[in-house]
Amino acid sequence: MPLHLVHPIHRATHRIGLYLDELGEPGLTQGEAHILALLAHSAPATVADLHRGLAHKRSTLTSILDRLVDRGLITRQVGKADRRTFVIMPTAKGQKLAQRVSRHLSKLEQTVVRRVQAADIKGFNKVVEALEQEAHHASLAKRR
Repeated sequence: MPLHLVHPIHRATHRIGLYLDELGEPGLTQGEAHILALLAHSAPATVADLHRGLAHKRSTLTSILDRLVDRGLITRQVGKADRRTFVIMPTAKGQKLAQRVSRHLSKLEQTVVRRVQAADIKGFNKVVEALEQEAHHASLAKRR
């Protein structure tokens, strides 16, 4: 049985990664770019906020954040109100790159939005949400 949902989404995700390469930012991974794009609009953010926004495994998210810290693009500080929380902030260099990434992805979205109807977007979001929920529930059930 062909995969009518997963394969097109995987292919689109791969193409988005190639589109991000056009930024000309050597070594910037798709995961790093998406974190920076989130931070462009919602900094400061906690690690928990980023986890909710991207659904990466915590170990994967930690590795990505480590690389962004090493590149001088973000800072990670212990939360003042809760010392178990880490607060993520882009540095000046990171904020510039975060804005570039966000504008680049926004340009892609705007181009697509002009080609489709609002109902298409609503339907697409509904399908993606259902896929995400089913995959999440299946992975939780497997852990039990």
